[in-house]
Amino acid sequence: VVLPSRAADLLEALAAALACLPLGCRVRPAADFCEDVFRFVPVEHVAADWLLSRGFDTSDHLSEGTKRLTDLALALVFLVPGLPLLALLALLVRLDDGGPALYRQWRVGRYGRLFRIVKLRTMHVTAEAEGARWAAEGDARQTRLGGLLRRARLDELPQLFNILRGEMSFVGPRPERPEFIEELERAIPYYGWRHLLRPGLTGWAQIHYPYGASVEDARRKLEYDLYYLRHYSPLGDLGIVLRTLTLLWRGAR
Repeated sequence: VVLPSRAADLLEALAAALACLPLGCRVRPAADFCEDVFRFVPVEHVAADWLLSRGFDTSDHLSEGTKRLTDLALALVFLVPGLPLLALLALLVRLDDGGPALYRQWRVGRYGRLFRIVKLRTMHVTAEAEGARWAAEGDARQTRLGGLLRRARLDELPQLFNILRGEMSFVGPRPERPEFIEELERAIPYYGWRHLLRPGLTGWAQIHYPYGASVEDARRKLEYDLYYLRHYSPLGDLGIVLRTLTLLWRGAR
């Protein structure tokens, strides 16, 4: 029996649910049910005390250290053999339309700290002449080469340097632009909780949900980020990386 998670909605249904216990039923709040069965947490069923209901600890230095060492190792594993490819792609981007090969953009990191993310440029230099806009799949502002790079996620190779600097992790919530954060925090309850972790090159939300280009997309991705917030582990991160590589291989084909 799945009940509403919020106390205001719970009282009316609780008595009827408890009457089912002699039948061998199991009673669960909706947030816990979705978290355990579907591995995401619906925002509308999250209450203010949800984050602490199963405990949340940022003082576990062993887990923090293990995650950081794993990030460094994976970044070097991909970066060292990938440098020739990165140099070639940067040259191709430069030749494509004559603009700079790399694109730097401010993003919001752990605990709300700003950092500059580095990517291979996939859009025209004048793409945001009229202000910041959501990026979308098949964006008309992309260069000829940009669409191919984004499809294979090769434009994100330079973010390995962000990982080496400790600004990002290999796995975590995707870092959002500060221009959109205020709007998202106003529209989506508990959106700021995703900043308790380092942002990631890939993540639980990224392998379950496509490109986000709206507030509703950001809400759906947050539901997966909330699950990852309470369940991340070195072994789980490795599984996410492997699934990401599988998805990239299928996309490239």
